[in-house]
Amino acid sequence: MLQAASRMTLVLGGARSGKSAYAEALIEAHPAPWLYLATAQAWDDEMRERIALHRARRSGGWITRDVPMDLPAAVAEANGPVLVDCLTLWLTNLILAEADVAAAGAALLAACAAAPGPVVLVGNEVGLGIVPDNALARRFRDEAGRLHQRLAAEADRVVFMVAGLPMTVKPC
Repeated sequence: MLQAASRMTLVLGGARSGKSAYAEALIEAHPAPWLYLATAQAWDDEMRERIALHRARRSGGWITRDVPMDLPAAVAEANGPVLVDCLTLWLTNLILAEADVAAAGAALLAACAAAPGPVVLVGNEVGLGIVPDNALARRFRDEAGRLHQRLAAEADRVVFMVAGLPMTVKPC
């Protein structure tokens, strides 16, 4: 059963698990307009197509802002329901830019805590597979795990998506 977003909800899952659609439905349970903070960067045609499909799926009540790096500021500026999609793409952008990941994560937590409306955060759970064979991939996996743990500790609700089905890990 779908419930409206609480103050802060973290939606995790694997690729194509239904995370984004579920998160969008949580936000759409509130009155529009809804703010969609997109962290993806369209580096190639395949990624441009993925972004276009996400945009086409959303109804007209959405305002989309592309924020590949300064996500905390975008959350802080919001004045209604916010969807962040996705944390792991944001993390990739931070790592490749050699930004301070811990400081960025702390700033995001503070912005979410101060947000006047509900915030739903989407992230890929990447820690369920094998240990990657290179240092960059291991760092990414470890940073994602740390970020998700920090956010989950503060979130009112955590949902893990499997095959389009939500599993509540942390209830409201």
